This record gives sequence, structure tokens and C-alpha cells, in this order.
Amino acid sequence: MKPFVATATAIALLLGAPAYAASDSADGAMAPSGDVAAGEDAFGKQCVSCHVVKSDDGELLAGKRGRQGPNLYGVAGGQVAAVEDFKYGKSMAEAGEMGTIWDEANFTAYVQDPTDWLRTSIDDSKARSRMGWKVRDPQEAADLYAYLYSIAPGQAE
Repeated sequence: MKPFVATATAIALLLGAPAYAASDSADGAMAPSGDVAAGEDAFGKQCVSCHVVKSDDGELLAGKRGRQGPNLYGVAGGQVAAVEDFKYGKSMAEAGEMGTIWDEANFTAYVQDPTDWLRTSIDDSKARSRMGWKVRDPQEAADLYAYLYSIAPGQAE
């Protein structure tokens, strides 16, 4: 029986290793699972037509002149619909008023199917998202989150 316990313990420790590897960051948030470089590439190909990432001091970190969507600086780990002076749709504003946070799970689900995510998040079958683009690949969605997380306030310092 003792060899079984030792083997079971070893297996449990090995299975726990990946969870430990994705340890918490200094700000208490779970580190993203995606690839930052792949996310930067995907952002440059897909997101820049509608979004920019511009720091609070005005430094342009990503994008060009995208004004259709909100500035994505601080989105990763930030509250939904929190960009000041951006006119969000009714459903997105409601998700923000509920205190929803853009953690990796929410972000990746949203970019893969914005309307479905809103309908589920605010429990409204008629909710609609104004974002028409969908990221089809779940890994690419995680990569985008990792990239935005890497350039979020407090991460690049």
C-alpha cells in the first residue's frame, strides 16, 4: 500500500505543477496563458482598425488611429466599459455597471462571440454587442489577452 501512496502523491504533485507555473502576478491577478508575441502580431493584424492602446500619458503603445472601439489600455484586468468618454452600447454599459472585470476568461469569451458573451453576462437574451469582429481561434484570443496584459498599467515598468 505504501508504494501506491508514494506514486499517487508523486502524480498529484506533477499534475499540480502546471497550475503552479501559472502563478499569480505581483498585482494578484492570474498570469495570462497566451503568448505575448503572438498576441501582438494578432493585434496588429486584426484589432488596429478599430482600437488603439494609448497610455494615460498619451504614449501610443499599439494601433494607429482606431477610434471606432475604445482605447484598450488597461483593459486586461480592468473593469468592463470603463474607458472614460467612450460611448458604449447599452448592454456593454450594463455589464460594466455590474462590476464585471476583463479577466482572461471574460476577455477570451467576449472576443470569440461578443453578443453571446453579453447575453450570458447580463442575463438578457436581447443583448447585442457593437463589436462585429470575432476571433475564431481560442488560442489567439488568449494570445491577445496576454499581449494587452503585458502592456497594461504597471506591467511594463
